[in-house]
Amino acid sequence: MTRIGIIIGSTRPVRNGENVAAWVHDLATKRGDAEYEVVDLRDFKLPHLDESWPAAMGVYEHAHTRAWAERIDSFDGYVFVTPEYNSSTSGALKDAIDYLYFEWADKAAGFVGYGVDGGVRAAEHLRQVLGRVKVADVPAQVALSLYTDFEQMTVFKPAARHEDAVTTMLDQVVAWSEALRPLRV
Repeated sequence: MTRIGIIIGSTRPVRNGENVAAWVHDLATKRGDAEYEVVDLRDFKLPHLDESWPAAMGVYEHAHTRAWAERIDSFDGYVFVTPEYNSSTSGALKDAIDYLYFEWADKAAGFVGYGVDGGVRAAEHLRQVLGRVKVADVPAQVALSLYTDFEQMTVFKPAARHEDAVTTMLDQVVAWSEALRPLRV
């Protein structure tokens, strides 16, 4: 079965990403078309990029990098739940992507952004970064506003219309992940 990782892109002590990822996971698992798993960057404790060799060399000195590589390699596609900080994604998520190369390649990704403007600029930056590691990004994305989809910018209460956006994005991520499978063999 196709495996999709839902990656929480923030490591802040107080963050909205956990609740957003849980919501996406809940909607996704009801579909029955793939196996979905939430991946929390916090669990990997990746320091600021500390490998001696470029990721494209595939030489990982540290146990935390090898654990991260194993988890990412286990998926056929991804949903990135990303905050928008200063018109981009989080540094923690960017570093986590930069740690690896081959493990990302020839897979699909979708985006669920959140921020004052729905996290759309964070998703746009992720599209560029992921393109360099050969991830095919799907056009559908979900944009959650801190003003309208969160009470007091912290309590997640998404508008019902976002469920359709999640469905469309997941349809594309699953289809593209399956279509790219021959490239990963």
